[in-house]
Amino acid sequence: MPRALLLENIDPVATEILGAAGYEVQSLRGALDEADLVAALDGVDLLGIRSKTQVTAEVLRSRPDLQAVGAFCIGTNQIDLTAAAAAGVAVFNAPFSNTRSVVEMAIAEIIILARRLVDRDRSLHAGTWDKSAAGSHEIRGRTLGIIGYGNIGSQLSVLAEALGMRVIFYDLEDKLALGNAQRCDSLEELLERAETVTLHVDGRAGNAGLFGAEQFARMRPRSIFLNLSRGFVLDHEALRDSILSGHIAGAAVDVFPHEPREQGDEFTSVLRGLPNVILTPHIGGSTQEAQHDIGRFVAGKLVDYTATGTTTLSVNLPTVVLHGSSTDRFALLHRNVPGVLARVDALVGEHGLNVDAQVLATRGEYGYAVTDVSAPLPAHLLAGLAALPEAVRLMRFGPRAG
Repeated sequence: MPRALLLENIDPVATEILGAAGYEVQSLRGALDEADLVAALDGVDLLGIRSKTQVTAEVLRSRPDLQAVGAFCIGTNQIDLTAAAAAGVAVFNAPFSNTRSVVEMAIAEIIILARRLVDRDRSLHAGTWDKSAAGSHEIRGRTLGIIGYGNIGSQLSVLAEALGMRVIFYDLEDKLALGNAQRCDSLEELLERAETVTLHVDGRAGNAGLFGAEQFARMRPRSIFLNLSRGFVLDHEALRDSILSGHIAGAAVDVFPHEPREQGDEFTSVLRGLPNVILTPHIGGSTQEAQHDIGRFVAGKLVDYTATGTTTLSVNLPTVVLHGSSTDRFALLHRNVPGVLARVDALVGEHGLNVDAQVLATRGEYGYAVTDVSAPLPAHLLAGLAALPEAVRLMRFGPRAG
């Protein structure tokens, strides 16, 4: 049986879907370091991870037969996507499945910080009755600045506006403004106008250190700040200084540059113990609904890829949308140079086969050609295709040749 390894406590629905597709599935609760992951991948065809397991070039070299990696989360910066493409390993993620969960948490934290409920809660737990409206505000009528207007930022925009907030946003790309949201021409403009600033940027390397002392200084006095995106985009020392000086009235942080690997491990941060600061352990998308949908979505992508060759929403391979075939099918991931498809078709013709259907897509250095043929694929044809100098990986679907 083909094998799948799922790490970091992925929702059981993924095991059900992969098992129904004929995979022997092993699930582990925690992440694995590089050495342990290399050992665990022996005989594994599909790997499922979340945000903590690092899939490096060395990991990929250790298991040449690995077919695909599923990131059961939004981000994929924990995977060497270039090395994966070079090895012919498809990578899939879940770009939409936990969007609502993150947005709801952001809305909740904005309200909690604006009402200073963190401080009121701590006082009451300490036995102090502090019934006061001092520093407590409604969010209606206040201006929310969203940095990063992707799937999460845009949905947050809609819900925040429904609660009566004015919404402005800044994104490096041109994005359609939803509702009455207004686009800012620069990050500086957003920081000077917004009373609450929230980060929803992606994990690209260029976002490292995006927000620090200079950006906090530009924010309006007594503003609120949230980061539910990536830990490395924020200077935590600068946030601490801004909280202690009173310039920032409150903050919520869900992601950190260095996070514990296992449940129960010690968490250290310069933000611990600060007033009106909410710290959560990277749980923005961790609702039962979101995790179930992520498990269903990514496992489905892995099954579709290995069963039919479809690469819809792959983050590192050319996109080809396919369905099942009643004939034999092969897929060739190859270096994107002229003439490959002609050589593929010539080989098919030399073996007396007709091409029933064929799709080619390219992405950067690679091309992905999927071909349906009218009769079982001879072993000599498969060997010839795999031997093409441009070939990266050859995959076979449909009935097996005799």
